Amino acid sequence: MKHDVTLSPPAGCACRPERRDFLGKLATLGAAALLPGELVAGVKPYRIDVHHHLVPPAYLAEISTRRLGAEVPWTPESSIEEMDKSGIARSVLSLIQPGVWLGEVAQGRRLARETNDYGAQLVRDHPGRFGLFATLPLPDTEGSLREIEYAFEVLKADGIGLMTSYGKKWLGDPAFAPVWEELNRRKAVVYTHPLAPDCCRNLIPDVPTAAIEFATDTTRSIASLVFSGSAARYPDIRWIFSHAGGTMPFLVSRFTREEITLKERAQRLPHGVLHELKKFYYDTAQANHAGALAALTRLIPIAQLLYGTDFPYRDGAEVNAGLAAYHFSHRELRAIERDNALRLMPTLKA
Repeated sequence: MKHDVTLSPPAGCACRPERRDFLGKLATLGAAALLPGELVAGVKPYRIDVHHHLVPPAYLAEISTRRLGAEVPWTPESSIEEMDKSGIARSVLSLIQPGVWLGEVAQGRRLARETNDYGAQLVRDHPGRFGLFATLPLPDTEGSLREIEYAFEVLKADGIGLMTSYGKKWLGDPAFAPVWEELNRRKAVVYTHPLAPDCCRNLIPDVPTAAIEFATDTTRSIASLVFSGSAARYPDIRWIFSHAGGTMPFLVSRFTREEITLKERAQRLPHGVLHELKKFYYDTAQANHAGALAALTRLIPIAQLLYGTDFPYRDGAEVNAGLAAYHFSHRELRAIERDNALRLMPTLKA
């Protein structure tokens, strides 16, 4: 439901009609940074959410025993309702953790195809509201290469969505090289989402694994890509990391110190650690508070920061309030909330 809000010029303002109209529009743009888009008169939803999950019912039923924590109800209608409340024009859908790899090749390939077909159908059913990060059955290389072709050639996906680790392998593992070569050839956008890796579950009693390990696994995967040389070797992959890069911004001094003693440094890091970190994209999901934003924006340019909510686990109101409270300029806020995503994925303009 839309709410009409009238924004008037300041009391006593002896403005010409066209001047009053300009001031009204300017006030509306300012309010849009603080309020959900649909609550501001004349401002349509414009944000683009790159961290927005889909939960296919058939997939959830099959992997229910492997999920961590309580289930969060999800439907396509609940996504659209939330988007309208939070001023989100379009969300790029990605599968929830743990992804489609459960240890069996045939099952992984089937789940990937079913999930991608389901997501692509949502895109078709709701024109202009959704995009799609197609999932892959990694570490199954052959199945992943087939799914890449299907995702881009048939489904016209906007990018690929991956987990930060698979079993005991992080994304810089050489076993994934054939997949990275193909994605590099396609100049693909690759969104990543963390999970609790096999190594590190239930380490601290009464502390949910996701509270620590999700951000940490993102950091492990960034380190894996950078120090293995994969980030430099496949420079045309556009990587997106969730939650402002996890704990990586706080560990930069350790990363740069390890760079000094790295074997084969010239081959693995020809441009250095910071060059690779600044090329990656990072989203604002669960990282829209002052501490995370301050650390990340001192490391990367605003052009690499993307709006993300983590729906259905979090909502856009939380992100909107956090970004507004940080006092970005209107130009910076517009870049984070929309323009950076359109530059990265021009397909979302359609």
